[in-house]
Amino acid sequence: MKNFALVGAAGYIAPRHMEAIKITGNKLVAAVDINDSVGIIDRYHPDAAFFTEIERFDRHLELLKRGDPKEKVDYVSICSPNYLHDAHIRLALRVDAHAICEKPLVMTPWNLDGLIAIEQETQKKVFNVLQLRVHDDIVKLKKELEKNPPKEKVKIDLSYITRRGAWYHYSWKGDRSKSGGPAMNIGIHFFDMLMWLFGSVESKELHLNKDSKMAGSIELERASVKWFLSVDGEDLPAGMLENGQTAYRSISIDGKELEFSGGFTDLHNKVYKDILGGGGYGIEDSRPAVEFVHALRDLSVETNLKNAHPILRDN
Repeated sequence: MKNFALVGAAGYIAPRHMEAIKITGNKLVAAVDINDSVGIIDRYHPDAAFFTEIERFDRHLELLKRGDPKEKVDYVSICSPNYLHDAHIRLALRVDAHAICEKPLVMTPWNLDGLIAIEQETQKKVFNVLQLRVHDDIVKLKKELEKNPPKEKVKIDLSYITRRGAWYHYSWKGDRSKSGGPAMNIGIHFFDMLMWLFGSVESKELHLNKDSKMAGSIELERASVKWFLSVDGEDLPAGMLENGQTAYRSISIDGKELEFSGGFTDLHNKVYKDILGGGGYGIEDSRPAVEFVHALRDLSVETNLKNAHPILRDN
């Protein structure tokens, strides 16, 4: 049994980490969040110590590190706001623990190099939750592409629309300096998946750049991609809201829909099993998507929408 600590216990994604820790037969011994609405812990790890100050949490992990070896924390799971990931990964490595961090691993590419140096100093690993790489349908597609590579670049339309209320824009998620904007906050795992499947970026365009939505195109080694990301419910296909559906996820490849709407509920469990079994995805695996999304900051918005996503062209 391994001992875990968790940063960001009140966040949306934290319960999936709590469940994964429990399902893999391990123990959450400490958690921290500036907010104290963390009753969800009782469902999974009621005996975990809880802190609302990161300094006291840090001190607690240090004390465990210097005490009984059986009580030392082995992994720190990080579910904090994007802009704090780098600092919290460093905290994990300093207390002699591995880090399991939500996407994006960091917000700027040069921070990846700093983390590599600390990995080497501490001999501890940094793992990134790249959950789409363990989705059964995506893994199946990757194997098919490796077995039968397309003779020409495939054409891909990526659409991800997930309605968020006014709270979103008042939280850290609505602050680009803290979240990185829609491309980083809700899109980076899709970009990672596409690069994992179809190769590195050759060129890119930006066609829309707002706090609630972004769109653009990417030329990959083996695919031409048009993408659209939005947290605006008005962008959902007609009838979805009336039917109580608040999220739309679509990837079409040469006009054929990639069906992967199911299988999302246990992805974190698979990620944890992979890491604990000696696998997992690390710093260099996360680099291509981080570099791509960060580079969007310096792109001007194209007025020619010839290569734009159909949602933009049709409006």
